[in-house]
Amino acid sequence: MVEDLTILAATKNYRSSMTYCLGIKVKEGLLALADTRITSGTDTTTKKKITIEQKDGFSLFIMTSGLRSTRDKAITYFSEIMGKTEFNKLYKAVNAFGEQVKRVASEDKASLEKAGFHFDLNTIIGGQLKDDDEHKLFLLYPEGNWVELGQGAPYTIIGNAGHGKAILNRTVNEDSSLKLALKAGFLSFDSTRVSSNNVDFPIDVALYRKDTFHMVEQRYEQKDLQAVSTQWAEELKAALEHIPDEWMDSAFNKLEKEVLGD
Repeated sequence: MVEDLTILAATKNYRSSMTYCLGIKVKEGLLALADTRITSGTDTTTKKKITIEQKDGFSLFIMTSGLRSTRDKAITYFSEIMGKTEFNKLYKAVNAFGEQVKRVASEDKASLEKAGFHFDLNTIIGGQLKDDDEHKLFLLYPEGNWVELGQGAPYTIIGNAGHGKAILNRTVNEDSSLKLALKAGFLSFDSTRVSSNNVDFPIDVALYRKDTFHMVEQRYEQKDLQAVSTQWAEELKAALEHIPDEWMDSAFNKLEKEVLGD
């Protein structure tokens, strides 16, 4: 209870940007990647943001951004329903989770907003259930409605999305391998991490291969990926140096002529 109150106090001005959760769908399967930071400043706190549910003919992950207390409550409600209901398609499970998000909003939103908190629970749900023809990826909004990701939109980010999109837009499409998706996904997270102090290691990764109904998890600490991060920074600098200069000559000639007086 004391820890919960400490977390709530530390997140008085919490926004969902204090999160980086990425879901990618390629033909080969699904990738989920999430940071673990839920508070920042002098008293940092980390918690897992990926929940995995799987059994025979049933495999899904859930990632959320937003106030931790609303996330935990929605997950608890959904877990109770999972024990009573058999879902055969992923969209039905997404609908059920959306109903629990709306339930939490009806119970807590007014009091949270009165206290200065924000009900901004966004969710990424991916997986495959026994009657799905393929693996699926959904983005669920705080209002309980959702969109399915597919062709032309192979990924979605919730939380701090501004810094990490460029590399994904340039490199990832539905034909990408899961290995490339994870590589680009990590570099997208790393770009966000170096540009913002609101997301950080460790990161949790979930991988799903189409039609297997089995998901695996892996946690990475900063020391595990420091060499990759350093290599990426060095290769970016080298690539910049290799970009030709001739296209800039007209601008710099004008500078020398009009400003420097040569």
